[in-house]
Amino acid sequence: MKKVAVIMGSDSDLPIVERAFPVFEEYGVAYEVHVYSAHRTPVEARMFAQNAAENGFGAIIAAAGKAAHLAGSLAANTVLPVIGIPVKSSTLDGLDALLSTVQMPSGIPVATVAIDGAQNAALLAVEILAVSDEKLHEKLMEARRTATEKVLKKDAEIAAKYNK
Repeated sequence: MKKVAVIMGSDSDLPIVERAFPVFEEYGVAYEVHVYSAHRTPVEARMFAQNAAENGFGAIIAAAGKAAHLAGSLAANTVLPVIGIPVKSSTLDGLDALLSTVQMPSGIPVATVAIDGAQNAALLAVEILAVSDEKLHEKLMEARRTATEKVLKKDAEIAAKYNK
């Protein structure tokens, strides 16, 4: 199975990206975590992206705040799917990062999740890997069935209590 790269622009993003790790562990997906900056380590970030496919990665998650150019700079250097996590900063509550991450030029796509949305980024990466992994696909389907059952059970409990 392919693994997922989780790249953050700064170690200050770690509390956000750590929320993705339990998702990978739940689904048995291997991952690596690195700190590369689009602005302070552009050569290293480019080299990582250029070599990611041959190094066994199937998707890249990039978390960055403020100008948030990391996801785009990685996407410009690979054809692997890149998922951007805009990170909330003290400046504009993450709106700056969100807009930077979603405004990619045609030809260089970056999938973008919610501000600080590490869990959904991890789930999207798992879904990408599941396209070519039937066991992973079935684990995702079972998780969806379980979530549906939980909601329907809560609905029945509330309906029984209030719908007279």
